Amino acid sequence: MSNSVEQSRSMNIRQYRMRKRLDDVNETRRRIVEAAVELHGSIGPAGTTISAVAERAGVQRSTVYRHFPDEEALFGACTSCWLSEHPWPEYLRWKEIDDPAERLARALVEVYEFYAAGRAMIANSYRDIAVMPEFVGAAMAAQIQGMHEALTVGWKARGRQHALLKAAVAHVLDFRSWQSLTDAGLTPAEAAQLMTQMVVNGTSRRTPNP
Repeated sequence: MSNSVEQSRSMNIRQYRMRKRLDDVNETRRRIVEAAVELHGSIGPAGTTISAVAERAGVQRSTVYRHFPDEEALFGACTSCWLSEHPWPEYLRWKEIDDPAERLARALVEVYEFYAAGRAMIANSYRDIAVMPEFVGAAMAAQIQGMHEALTVGWKARGRQHALLKAAVAHVLDFRSWQSLTDAGLTPAEAAQLMTQMVVNGTSRRTPNP
């Protein structure tokens, strides 16, 4: 066998081994992240330990730390993974709807369907927010703020009435408000309709004098 053929064969073998090693690393990382997502969605972030993640993923604790040097890094990967499968509603599209009441009705259906699809994870996240990295809560707050701003423009309410409108929209966007309605047996669509009516009726009334 010539040197050139032997060199080519050796190079192919090395490339194969490198690809295999990279695939194994990516597969291990994926299992770790998915294990963390499953645990956060079941027992919650506060009850999830690195040891539990390692056991669920079928790896050693040291392997978890090799991929994620701290819990913040693992939380970031876990959050990105979960949101890739459960994306927030695209609130910028809501601004294309001129009528604010119609915009609110459409938006709440999307928001409540999002809450329904991710109920366990979202409930656990709110419950355990104090033990989670600050960036997770900040990202959730920014998302809610963006939705709130998109839904409080275009109304005729002014002054104190506008302040009441903003408070009402904040209330109907709150996960725990939706949760209380579904606990009472309402579907996401029914809850969205009820909350939209509440906001619309509230803004159509005059603020009573103190």
